[in-house]
Amino acid sequence: MDFKIFLKAVGTGPKGNRDLTLNESFEAISQILNKEPTQAQIGAFLIAWRVKLETIEEFKGAIKALNSFIKYKEVPDSLMLGYNFDGRDTNPYLFPLYEDILDGFFKKNSDVRRLNLVISGDLVQPTKNGICTKDIFTKFDKGQYLHYFDRVEYLQELSELTPLRREFGLRTAFNTVEKLLNPSLSEYGICGAFHKPYVSKYIDMYRDDFKDITVVRGAEGDIEVFKDSKFWQKKDDQIVEFEFCLKDYGVNYSKVFENITLEDNLNILKNYDDEILNLAKFNVALYLLFAKRVSSLDEAWQRLN
Repeated sequence: MDFKIFLKAVGTGPKGNRDLTLNESFEAISQILNKEPTQAQIGAFLIAWRVKLETIEEFKGAIKALNSFIKYKEVPDSLMLGYNFDGRDTNPYLFPLYEDILDGFFKKNSDVRRLNLVISGDLVQPTKNGICTKDIFTKFDKGQYLHYFDRVEYLQELSELTPLRREFGLRTAFNTVEKLLNPSLSEYGICGAFHKPYVSKYIDMYRDDFKDITVVRGAEGDIEVFKDSKFWQKKDDQIVEFEFCLKDYGVNYSKVFENITLEDNLNILKNYDDEILNLAKFNVALYLLFAKRVSSLDEAWQRLN
């Protein structure tokens, strides 16, 4: 199908625009990943599509296309941590601390089924200029519970769009659909949302790729929690909201950063204090709950401590 058909559908204007069908979205994204349109056409399409506002069916078609290009490598008993690809600029990453926390947890709790954590990364994507998971992961040795998937290896076609995305420097549909792709074939997935309307959208978009999905309101719209917040899960066809308060678990965190650097983040991880360690433990407690290794957040916290 001629790519100009998709351009006309999303870029004609308010009176002439129309939504793409799932199959059309699949075809459009497949052509982009195969580099069939010109760079100008790709950029025009992505920006016009964003302005039109993408539909759930269009997102699903895009995810279906991306999935068809992924090189899968299964990680059994795993939870996909769907970090944002646009990086961090005000909060540190905590995930390198999860390895030792999980190691200690399973030594004390042999009755609990193993849990592997999967993290995907690439060069930072627009619109931030912060640090990304790839920056952090390359500075630490691989562990037995923490698994890193580099997008250059499992989805090179999307990774190679980074220069173009940086050139026009705007959020696109890729920022939405890329965060919870599942190259590890994980059973469970978690992604972050800052705005509540996105909760049902994410759950609907990714539901066919996971046994269960949790959406959490983490720092900077990401998945790691640094203060009191909430998460959402779908139960009996209804989205249920759960709130939590860190002080109920003896967790206190008060640090504030402006434009945190990689050096800052690495220093925190290599010279962490009890405040950071407890915060990391609390995030692990959430993941144990989201992956159904425990029946409650209280149980997860008690077992961790």
